[in-house]
Amino acid sequence: MVRSVGCSRAVSWRETYRGTVYRWEVDNVDHFTVAYYFERIEDATLALLPTLGLDQEALDGIGLTCATLDCHVRYLRELRVGDIVHVRSGVIDVTGDDLLLGHQIFDSGDDALCTSVAQRIAAVSKRDRAPVPLSNEQREAAESCRIEWKEPRQTLGVLSASDGRLFESARDTIKPREVDTLGRAAFPAYIHRFSAANGHVLAAFGMTPSYMRAEGRGFSTFEFRLRFPGSLRAGDLVQVRSAILHVGTSSMRFFHAMTNGRTGEEVATLEQSGVHFDLTARRPTPLPDGLRDRAKDLVSASGAGAR
Repeated sequence: MVRSVGCSRAVSWRETYRGTVYRWEVDNVDHFTVAYYFERIEDATLALLPTLGLDQEALDGIGLTCATLDCHVRYLRELRVGDIVHVRSGVIDVTGDDLLLGHQIFDSGDDALCTSVAQRIAAVSKRDRAPVPLSNEQREAAESCRIEWKEPRQTLGVLSASDGRLFESARDTIKPREVDTLGRAAFPAYIHRFSAANGHVLAAFGMTPSYMRAEGRGFSTFEFRLRFPGSLRAGDLVQVRSAILHVGTSSMRFFHAMTNGRTGEEVATLEQSGVHFDLTARRPTPLPDGLRDRAKDLVSASGAGAR
C-alpha cells in the first residue's frame, strides 16, 4: 500500500535542499562543477519522493524503484566557492507512467535563480527497468504538488552510442564510492565521466588544458539534455564516445554516449552546450579563428552537422 501523502495545494513548491558550495566542488573554470549540481538535484529528488509515495521505502515491497529517465538542465548564472544555495521542487506534469519534476537552484545570497531542472522520473521494475503506471494515490499526490513552470521543454538528441560518427573520449570503471544506497551509480558518477569526455573533445580541436591555462580561457556549460536508458553498478566498465554537433562564434554543442563496456548497453547520453569563456571577464568570448576552423572541420568530418 502506497502511503497517502501529498503537497499542500496552497504551497506547491517545496524547499528540498539548503547548503553551500564547498572548495573541493569548484572546477578549473573556478565555478561550481556540474557533477555537484547533480548531487544537489539528487538530494532534492530524494526529499520530494516521499511526498509522492515514490520513495524506496514505499516501493520496496512491490519490487519497484524510482528511476530518472531524462533530464533537461539550464545553467543561468554561475555559482562560485562559498556561495550559499537552496533548491525548491515540485511537479510540472503527470502522465500515465511517469512524472516530470521541476527543480530550481537559487543563490541564497540574493535569491537569484541560477539553474533550472526538468527531470522525468518513473517507478520501474528492479529487474528490467520496465516502467510501471502510477497508482491513483501517486497521481493524486503528484497533482497536489503541481507547479507553474515557464521554462522551455526539452527536445532530446537523436544520436546513440552505436552511431559511427562518435569517437572515443573516456573509459574507466565505476568505483564503490560512486553508488547510491541501492548499489546503482549515482548522478555524479555519470556527469564526472561526461566532463572528462568533454575535455578530450575540446582538446581534439586545440582547446587543450595548456591552451586554457596560457590564455585564461575555459569552457562554461549552459545547457544539458540527458537521457538515462540504463544504469551502472560498482565495477562496471564504462566507455564514452562523443561527437561535435555545432560550432558558433563562441558557442559549441557536443554529444556524448555512455555504454557499459562489458555488455555494450547504452546507459546514458548527453547533449551538452557551452561557450568559450574568458576567466577574467567571466563572460563568453569568441573562439580564435584557428580553433573554430579545426572544430568545424571535425563537425564536417563526423557528418554530424548543426541541428
